[in-house]
Amino acid sequence: MNPAVEEVREDDGWRTLCRRSLAASAVMSLGLAVPAAFFLGRALVERGWSPLSVAALVAGLAVLVVCGVSAFDYVRLRTTRWRLTGERLEVRSGFVERHHRSVPRERVRSVDITADPVRRVFGLAVVKVGTGEQAGGQSELSLDPLLRTDAEALRRLLLDGELSAGVSPDTSPGASLGAQDPAVARLDWSWARFAPLTVWSFVGGAILLGAGYKALGLFGLDETVEERLGPAWDWAIEHPWTAVPAVLLVNVLVGLLGAVIHFAAAWGGYRLEREPGRLRLRRGLLTTRSLTLEERRLRGVEVAEPLLLRLGGGARVKAVATGLGKTDDEENEDVAALSPPMPREHAWRVASAVAFARPEAGVTVARPDAGGASPRPGADDAFARPLADGAAPAGPRLTPHPRAARGRRIRWALSWVALVAAAVAALDLMYAWMPAWAWAAPAALLPVALLLALDAYRGLGHTLTAGHLVARSGSAVRSTLALERAGVVGWTVRGSYFQRRAGLLTLTATTAAGRGHLRVHDIGQDAGLTLAAQAVPGLLEPFVTRRADASG
Repeated sequence: MNPAVEEVREDDGWRTLCRRSLAASAVMSLGLAVPAAFFLGRALVERGWSPLSVAALVAGLAVLVVCGVSAFDYVRLRTTRWRLTGERLEVRSGFVERHHRSVPRERVRSVDITADPVRRVFGLAVVKVGTGEQAGGQSELSLDPLLRTDAEALRRLLLDGELSAGVSPDTSPGASLGAQDPAVARLDWSWARFAPLTVWSFVGGAILLGAGYKALGLFGLDETVEERLGPAWDWAIEHPWTAVPAVLLVNVLVGLLGAVIHFAAAWGGYRLEREPGRLRLRRGLLTTRSLTLEERRLRGVEVAEPLLLRLGGGARVKAVATGLGKTDDEENEDVAALSPPMPREHAWRVASAVAFARPEAGVTVARPDAGGASPRPGADDAFARPLADGAAPAGPRLTPHPRAARGRRIRWALSWVALVAAAVAALDLMYAWMPAWAWAAPAALLPVALLLALDAYRGLGHTLTAGHLVARSGSAVRSTLALERAGVVGWTVRGSYFQRRAGLLTLTATTAAGRGHLRVHDIGQDAGLTLAAQAVPGLLEPFVTRRADASG
């Protein structure tokens, strides 16, 4: 065990959280105290208070805020204990209402270590242990905070299944696989060119500018800004054809800059590597994140291609694993993401390496078997099709869907255009104020809707390999998902009235991992039932009535 952990061990094996948290909490509370003190001081000065009185009052209130936060954190530290035994991880917490959570070590799905800039300064980290179960509205155990070295030691103990004093917290690259490089992927800063390929790059600028203006209002600077910008506003009114494009350009530039900055902050230092029996993802410049996922919990992989990113030749890779999802209601990040936006060929390579871990599959980025790790059960190479002469893997060969699926998408596109046209007509009849050019909206929407419908049909496809069920769908957000056949626990077969008339159905494979399902949209009825029966033999047969042979 790490010596620092031994220092907080008690007679019964229970340990405390790190007391450096008091200093970190005091520093973070200043982020609340300083703005509040500024607004209060400004209001008091406007009411005629002397500067000395304002300074004294503001300083006193700031001290009260810091002391209050520190006192709360002190009580939390005093009432929180945890211990790791050979079988379980236990946490006791709470002052008014006591909680005792206990998780068997074999149920641990993932270990997530995060550290914001303040905690990094104090050598602290937050450890979140994912269990994949819902207990008391939570699916994780959180230890906030531990020393960074203790967090790494705990991660190794939980995932190695060892509890001995000789375990070393060494996590240096290559430590687990000897001289071989365990990296599946590393950050290439040229990938930042894909960061702006999102809708938020075009609307994010307006949001940031609006938030900035609101912030100026809180500081009482909005009137000053309006006075300075008054001539510019008058010029914009007089020259709308020049001002509007200029404003849009500034909005886009701010959005693009924000997207690149967010990419750098979220994915700086990105490294995805394979350790014996698990994957480890590390990323983040300001707030660092280290997510470790057991490969035996992995049930598949997804390659996501939103429209703008796909047009730019990029894609992202996500894990499909049990117990991996948003850790709490405030969690905004997609914790299943295994890669930043990257070139499509790299995404296929990473997806193939993660899902199948076989050098003979044509994947040369990672050498997962170099340290003696055995291939995953049911591994095959059909998800990422290797090309000749060492070229990057291409997408999987998928079986296309019937033409009736194309007709359904075209009819949906026409329905949306007709709905917009009906709305314009209704407004024109009711209020008689609609200008003639308003009818250009449904006219312009028609070719776009048809193109998206045809693209959505071209994206439909499925295949069944030795170990995986693979399905692709979508246009605005195209997704190719490979799910282990062993991870399918049930089937849902749905067919609407119009689908039945077209000879189609939607087949849904239920699983305990990821979003909980994989959908094969608008597949032929016979092909869909055959696919389900072959994917998991014996699961669907009791519910299928086979047609009699015509020959008798």
